[in-house]
Amino acid sequence: MGVFVFLPLVLPLTAWPIARLAEQHLHPRAATRLLTAVAGVMALCSTVCLGLLMVVGTAQLPGNPLPDGWSDPEVRAAVPYDEVAGRAAIPALLLVAAVCARTLWRHRRVRRRAHRALAGLPGTEVAVLPDPTPYAYALPGGAGRDRIVVTTALLAGLRPAERRALFAHERAHLTARHHRFLLVTRLAARANPFLRPLGTAVAYTTERWADEDAARAVGDRRVVARAIGKAALAGHGTPAPTLAGLAAAGPVPRRVEALLRPAPAAHRAWPSVFTAVGVAAWTAAAGTAVSAMSSANSAVTMVLILHAATPL
Repeated sequence: MGVFVFLPLVLPLTAWPIARLAEQHLHPRAATRLLTAVAGVMALCSTVCLGLLMVVGTAQLPGNPLPDGWSDPEVRAAVPYDEVAGRAAIPALLLVAAVCARTLWRHRRVRRRAHRALAGLPGTEVAVLPDPTPYAYALPGGAGRDRIVVTTALLAGLRPAERRALFAHERAHLTARHHRFLLVTRLAARANPFLRPLGTAVAYTTERWADEDAARAVGDRRVVARAIGKAALAGHGTPAPTLAGLAAAGPVPRRVEALLRPAPAAHRAWPSVFTAVGVAAWTAAAGTAVSAMSSANSAVTMVLILHAATPL
């Protein structure tokens, strides 16, 4: 395996430029899908390599349940600095598993609590809460249980056209299943901290995606911009960071500014390599491909070495 086993751990750095440039130069839908795919693949590859390093580290521990042959010098020689890297990978992988499990648990808990809070209300698409705190969010439920939750305080501060923009925005979150993109990038950032910029970017691009869908549904980009501005000035986002809402992700001024410009082209060609965003996109794609090949090569090599070292 050599140093290739370490590459997936640092290759997410190649995606940093596209994390920012995609927000500015790609359609929000394309940017969201691209960044989520890159983050998901890179997180999976880095986790696989941590697992391979952990096998080498665990085999060196006294009393471990692994076959004795897995601690042979031939196995350890497959990983540079096997003593340090192998032992460091054990707590690292355990930490990744713990924080990812906690993220999933929190995500499910927030959704369950939100649905329980709406149990006594009519089962309509829009649930209006008599709450003095102004906020709105999209609550995914699946199988016809998707809800749009909004408080009377927020509705009171919006005009009828702005209310339609609010509902169109939240409905776009539910229709495009934006919570899935957010969850994947959030888990990816937990698995590898180098992927955090992609998670931040996707939190923004999903909001921009919903903004554009709402503007198309309402037919007036300025109305959507005013609704976003008023919701932001109210001073509250969503009750939990795992829920998408009208003013959940910022910076809000950039979203308003984008809505005051002409709508971005829905279908743009892959950016030219002679542009900054093109270079960034191809760099991220190359980094993702190298990460996938490195992790696959390391996994196959490790399996073959362990198979050869295991007595029959």
